[in-house]
Amino acid sequence: MAIFDQFFPSAYAKNAYRIDYRDYFGRGYRGLIFDIDNTLVGDNAPADRRSKALVDRLKKIGYRVMIVSNNCEERVKTFADALGASYVFEADKPSKKGYMEAAGKMGLSRDRVLVIGDQLFTDIWGANRSGMHSVLVGKIHFKERPHIYLKRLLELPLRVLYFVKHRKDIA
Repeated sequence: MAIFDQFFPSAYAKNAYRIDYRDYFGRGYRGLIFDIDNTLVGDNAPADRRSKALVDRLKKIGYRVMIVSNNCEERVKTFADALGASYVFEADKPSKKGYMEAAGKMGLSRDRVLVIGDQLFTDIWGANRSGMHSVLVGKIHFKERPHIYLKRLLELPLRVLYFVKHRKDIA
C-alpha cells in the first residue's frame, strides 16, 4: 500500500445522488454515514427536498442512515432531524471516534457501513482509518467557507493522483 492510499476512497461518484445504493445493499451494506456540507446540500444549507427524498428512498431499501459531522450539535441535529436520521456531531473527523460511534448506534459492524463524503482529509481518511468502505463524491456547490477552500487546495495533488491511478475505474 502506497503512503497516499489511506487518503484514497474505495469508490468515486459524481455526487451522493448518483450512487447505486441498491447494488451496495446487494453486497451486504446496511448502514450509510453521510457528511452534510457539499455532500448532501451546499455549504451550511438546510435539508432540502432532494436530500429528504434520498434518505426516504434509502430507508425503504432497508438502510440505517446516520449523519456524521464535525459541526456543532445545533447544525447537525437540525439537519438530521429534518431527514429523520440519527447523528453524531463534533465527530472529530478524521478520527475513528465518530465513525465507530455511528456504527455502534446503527448496531452494525464496520464492514457493513458505507461512508459518503466530499473531502479526502476528513470524510475519506476517517472512513478508511475506521475500516469502512468510502465513497468520495464531487462537491455540490462552489461556495464554501475559507478554511474548506484551503483544505481543498491541499487535497488537490492527492485528488489528481487518485484520478490518474483510477481513471479506468471511474464512471
